Amino acid sequence: MSETPILDVRGVSKRFGAVQALTNVDFQARSGEVMALVGDNGAGKSTLIKGIAGIYPFDGGEIHFEGKKVNIHNPKDSAALGIEVVYQDLALADNLDVVANMFLGRERIQKPWQLDEASMEKACIETLVSLSVSTLRSVRQAVAGLSGGQRQAIAVAKAVMWNSKVVILDEPTAALGVAQTRQVLDLVKRLAQQGLAVVIISHNLHDIFEVADRITVLRLGYKVKEFLTKDTTQQEVVHAITAGTLESVPGMV
Repeated sequence: MSETPILDVRGVSKRFGAVQALTNVDFQARSGEVMALVGDNGAGKSTLIKGIAGIYPFDGGEIHFEGKKVNIHNPKDSAALGIEVVYQDLALADNLDVVANMFLGRERIQKPWQLDEASMEKACIETLVSLSVSTLRSVRQAVAGLSGGQRQAIAVAKAVMWNSKVVILDEPTAALGVAQTRQVLDLVKRLAQQGLAVVIISHNLHDIFEVADRITVLRLGYKVKEFLTKDTTQQEVVHAITAGTLESVPGMV
């Protein structure tokens, strides 16, 4: 676990018309560590993540990656650095098999107009094995027939396949059953053990306290607190989410 952040977001702000979504927010993620990002609805979690992913340009502030200031203008810039985001909808194609989903948009070509199916299948299996994903019958089964936990595992494996250094998971256990949630939380731990910086967004504090090393709390677009998980309680985190001290109240002079 590194004490130096691989991803260091400094003083970023974002406004949508009359709505100030983020104000001077600092955020860090470290290799080999799970950073949780929590806050109530409207706290600015999604805006922060989409800014890091290059979907929204920040209005101000800086992003440093591996110690260097970087400019992220679009999702390609973010992916080129090694930042991958697994959104809540997972962005999987139900009609395609696991291999096709893992390489969607990044297919390997063997000859003109011919996919290199053998090497893609091999790489897919190797990635799943490295993450200890063992619940799939075959990498050639359609995603439509997979459980929620299996689909989440495929989306995560797809994210880490491309030399990723930071993986951001948006509500990875939402709407999953007990057994499927266990699979996903174990997968999150394995990502950090492999040296990746993992960011998890979740409303489930029980899950957060099980896997996270640190917790960043946003409230009304401000960062109000960062906790070391081992040194805090769920009650303290809930208090920060609902009543954390703000520099100023948005919309008020």
